Amino acid sequence: MQVLRWMITAALLGGTSALIASPPIAGTVQPVKTGSVASGIDFTGMDHSIKPGDDFFSYVNGTWVKNTQIPADRSSTGPTQDLEELTEQRTAALIRNMANTHPAAGSNERKIADYYAAFMDEADIEKRGLAPLKSELDQIDAIKTRDDLARVLGSEQRADVDPINATNFQTENLFGLFVTQALEDPAHNMAYLLQGGLGMPSRDYYLSKDAEMAGYRAKYQAYVASLLKLAGTPRSDAQAKAIIGLETKIAQAQENLVDSEDVHKANNVWNTTDFTQKAPGLNWPAYFKAAGLDGQARIDVWQPVGITGIAALVGSESLDTWKQLLRYHALDKAAPLLPRAYADLNFDFYGTTLEGTPKQSDRWKRAVNATSFDLGDAVGQVYVRQYFPASSKAKVQAMVKNLLATFDDRIDTLAWMTPATRAKAKEKIATLRVGVGYPETWRNYGTLKIRPDDALGNHQRAVAQEYRHQLAKLSQPVDHGEWWMTPQTVDAVNLPLQNALNFPAAILQPPFFDPNADDAANYGATGATIGHEISHSFDNTGADFNAQGKLENWWTPQDAAHFQADTQKLVEQYSHYQALPGLYVNGRQTLGENIADVAGLAVAYAAYHKSLNGKPAPVIDGLTGDQRFFIAYAQSWRVKIRDAELRQRLATDVHAPDNIRAQAVRNIDGWYDSFDVVPGEKLYLSPADRVKIW
Repeated sequence: MQVLRWMITAALLGGTSALIASPPIAGTVQPVKTGSVASGIDFTGMDHSIKPGDDFFSYVNGTWVKNTQIPADRSSTGPTQDLEELTEQRTAALIRNMANTHPAAGSNERKIADYYAAFMDEADIEKRGLAPLKSELDQIDAIKTRDDLARVLGSEQRADVDPINATNFQTENLFGLFVTQALEDPAHNMAYLLQGGLGMPSRDYYLSKDAEMAGYRAKYQAYVASLLKLAGTPRSDAQAKAIIGLETKIAQAQENLVDSEDVHKANNVWNTTDFTQKAPGLNWPAYFKAAGLDGQARIDVWQPVGITGIAALVGSESLDTWKQLLRYHALDKAAPLLPRAYADLNFDFYGTTLEGTPKQSDRWKRAVNATSFDLGDAVGQVYVRQYFPASSKAKVQAMVKNLLATFDDRIDTLAWMTPATRAKAKEKIATLRVGVGYPETWRNYGTLKIRPDDALGNHQRAVAQEYRHQLAKLSQPVDHGEWWMTPQTVDAVNLPLQNALNFPAAILQPPFFDPNADDAANYGATGATIGHEISHSFDNTGADFNAQGKLENWWTPQDAAHFQADTQKLVEQYSHYQALPGLYVNGRQTLGENIADVAGLAVAYAAYHKSLNGKPAPVIDGLTGDQRFFIAYAQSWRVKIRDAELRQRLATDVHAPDNIRAQAVRNIDGWYDSFDVVPGEKLYLSPADRVKIW
């Protein structure tokens, strides 16, 4: 999604539950309601004309899909988006209340109110025009040599701080940076350099032979030319062609998503003095000095082939073309906070063309999202005080404790696992840090200058402060309790480098977690999400990290071979799912998330039974406990999505589409008994073909 291009896509160093954000609709929103508070199940959305064993997603959600229209300002809709909408409405109310109470100058509340006010002040934004970009554009125009180019490229270096999304983030800056502990040294932080330089979501948009992708390329060229023309750029059509030609060469130089997901291929620590030899073409000393990285002795190069190829282009491609590309990227990144003509043009391509979303979300919603991103912890503190009671936190913590105990028990039952590997696995579970609701330490925004009349400047200063914050970590001890999501984020994350989980407050609400609903529904929805995140510690990436978050092989050869054979079965299973006509899920690209879905569901199912303490589950609303569990799981993946958005996710996302994720139930023995699934039905798998990893 192109929302100031702040959010980066896909996932690795942390696996997320992939509750993908989409702009919500307007209007007063209430918590999502179910057909029965007691059971936690929405019966009205089910389609009993479909056999559970043929398509469990449609059996649970078919009527809802038929009767639901995607709002005009969304690329998809479902309970995740409904919950985001509720969270957005609540956050907006909190922000407006701050403005009305006239908070003290310099306080977090004043900064929040002023940031929101500046974003909403369209008249001021129109009056300023391109003036807020003048210094950046002047710096680009002043480039005379390749040394100048290196300095400008370094000065625009930004921190892509989300290790959840490190492998396939896409930044228009030439390279992206994130800072976290070193792969092989948990005691020290490391700077990681990643490939970037593209305006479209991924390299596939430039290189794929798919007819739809080719169509996007033509429309992208028209967009680039229009944006340049709007800014008064001469020869805009010719410049657009040259810019896209250079971006295409960058895409060709980049490594693909599957290779980028392989953490072993990412373990490339280079001495900064060696960059000139290993990646010639760019004046690296000038670049690092401008980026504030000249004091670093070593940097981890996540995609060495991509970094080397892009650096070569800096040395070989026309200086004028580089200047044109930098000018265009500056305009494109800032467009949502420039006058309306720029914002509308930007949305028309990134929102309507690439995602299929007909209508841009209301400005107040965009203002809330921008404020919540750039002042995340400040907004989060206010949010949890109002909307995350201690009772909810305690109940979730109890569920987490039960799930961890269940996972630990299941490790003991794995006949194929040798004692040496089992001991290491149990150590990871015992030392796993689980954050519920909000971080223990909040970010300090005391030095961040926010003005009520400088929307783009506020964002630019917030980005610059975030970059300084990340650079400062390079000289500080590792914070193993660091959070990578704000409390108002509807998602969850596993952080293998920290051996930690984060469950923000916003996801711990109905329909995913309802403290008043039956345990079966809570375990099927939130329990499976928690199990999913725990399982990421043992997926095809997480299993490569030890209890201290160090990249280390703690598997015996025979255990590793067994694990790889089972995960290969999952690759093949998911590669047979057709998401769009002629387009299939990439089972290798989505493997980590698929492992976590299957394993997390199995652990949540076992934990639910453990929670019964040997007693039979009650029948509620005519459903057994197991039926409620599995239906709640499939309801949590309820979705209706536009084809353009789905196509984008298939190209850029490490998660399978949500409707396919609901079909993970076919790997759980208890699901077959609960719904009388028999051979011949489409989802039926023989016991030998059901994937059981943990």
